[in-house]
Amino acid sequence: MFFNNHYRCKNIGPAELKTMKQSGKDFLLLDVRTPQENAAEAIEGSYLIPLQELGHRVQELPRDTEIVIYCRVGNRSAYACAFLAGHGYQVKNLEGGILEWKMAGHPANSGAQI
Repeated sequence: MFFNNHYRCKNIGPAELKTMKQSGKDFLLLDVRTPQENAAEAIEGSYLIPLQELGHRVQELPRDTEIVIYCRVGNRSAYACAFLAGHGYQVKNLEGGILEWKMAGHPANSGAQI
């Protein structure tokens, strides 16, 4: 996809994210959905910064750790991915978001770390 390649973003699927989680790889899983969406369900171990707050809270994110970003279906996370890549972060976008994650049979819990 031109958009992601231009901004040094890579799309990954649920299987790759699951492998990353199981391998113990050091990365940050970032949820950019709203607090209400997050309270209803979240991927375990994720950190919440709603997309509309990302510009003001970007300093909370580690520069030396890869960040995997997700939202509901992948649109907001693709935008966040491009924004963060443009600011020098190492990022990946969970294609299909939490919906694809759940459709692949992976669990979603209530609420991420805020």
